[in-house]
Amino acid sequence: MAAGSRAAAARMTASSMLDTPSHPRSRPLDRPRASRWRRGVVALSREKVSEGAADRILRRFGFAIGIAGVIAAIVELPEIADQGRFVPVQWTIVEVVLAFGLFPVLAVVSVGMGPHVIQRVAGAAAVSFLGAMAVVPVAYAAPNAEAASVWLYRVLALGVLAAVLAWRPPLAVAYLVVGAAFSALANLVVLRETTALALLGDFARAAGLSALFLWCVIYARAAAARVDRESAIESSRAAAVAGTAARERERARFAALIHDAVLSTLLDASRTGTESPVLRRQAERTLEQLDECRGAEIEPDRLDAQSAIGFLRSAVHEVNPGIRFTTRRWAGFDDLHLPVDAASTIAAALAEAVRNSLRHATVVGREVRRTVTVTISAGGIRVVFRDDGAGFDLSAVPVDRLGISVSILGRMRQLSGGAGFVESEPGEGTTVTLVWGGNG
Repeated sequence: MAAGSRAAAARMTASSMLDTPSHPRSRPLDRPRASRWRRGVVALSREKVSEGAADRILRRFGFAIGIAGVIAAIVELPEIADQGRFVPVQWTIVEVVLAFGLFPVLAVVSVGMGPHVIQRVAGAAAVSFLGAMAVVPVAYAAPNAEAASVWLYRVLALGVLAAVLAWRPPLAVAYLVVGAAFSALANLVVLRETTALALLGDFARAAGLSALFLWCVIYARAAAARVDRESAIESSRAAAVAGTAARERERARFAALIHDAVLSTLLDASRTGTESPVLRRQAERTLEQLDECRGAEIEPDRLDAQSAIGFLRSAVHEVNPGIRFTTRRWAGFDDLHLPVDAASTIAAALAEAVRNSLRHATVVGREVRRTVTVTISAGGIRVVFRDDGAGFDLSAVPVDRLGISVSILGRMRQLSGGAGFVESEPGEGTTVTLVWGGNG
């Protein structure tokens, strides 16, 4: 990172109350040591509240599938032990660990980790389950005359559920086909007598049962994604409508004050024509009301934390819905009263940063990761957009390039209480930070 970039980063860390503190003493939620665990749970619960429906359904499915894997292992233990009589002990252990070992891990990470971690663990569990299937021909050196089917055949749905949690539907469907074929071939290895028709029946039964679970999860995740899209659209609309309605209310209130107080006082003065104590008191009260109206701290067009998050998420996903959007809120310190015009300015600067990244940060041969993190704390908001793309030399940007100087930094400089920072180096990606504090 260039020296100028490091200096800017240092200034931002020193001046912004919204930065995520790295030292425990700087956190706004610090309490005695006895409450450290409780603070972590509270912060985690608040962070989950602001998750989208797609992330919440992923988390819940991950936990449910992880627990289902543990339950299936317990239920299948008698059959595993019975079939283990025909297999060396070490191979039985390998099969059990490969088939079920990662499902408890999936349940644990689904409680507190992010969506990407949940999906990676689910993908590893799916691949590991196929590995258990692949071990069967090696483990069963001789057929098992007493078995009706290998025990792995009955729990194929676990591997399919893990796959649909980790990957897109086409890959999950391909996994289902491959897994059903593996399970049918496993039966062919284990059973003494089988026919082509029986083998086809095994494949159809395994694929049909797993397809039901596959469809349910795909449908639920698609529905959650639609909910997120509609929620973002409605949040944006609600913010605009709230601002318009509030301004209309203030305009009506001021008009009523003019009519009921100012005009009434002037009319009485014109009729009386002489000094009157009643008229004097009425005029004094009218002046007080005008002063109150002028100096009152009215917030007719401000967004709370949840509305601001939805507003910014909508702005990002309108440019590219594939960008990961996460939020952080500290319980008790996440009150926010963000003016609609300030939210619009931040959203416009953020959208421009995303567009710049999509245009200029491409790296040949690999996918560029882009994330937006919104932190709300101490009555302010901090938005960080990061990519790990090509990056650039800030000092080499031409003056006539308006994307950074005007559309991002210029917008934030003109916003009262706002500031913007851009950090980048060739090959190191780019970070754009936008901050707004209510105190200006």
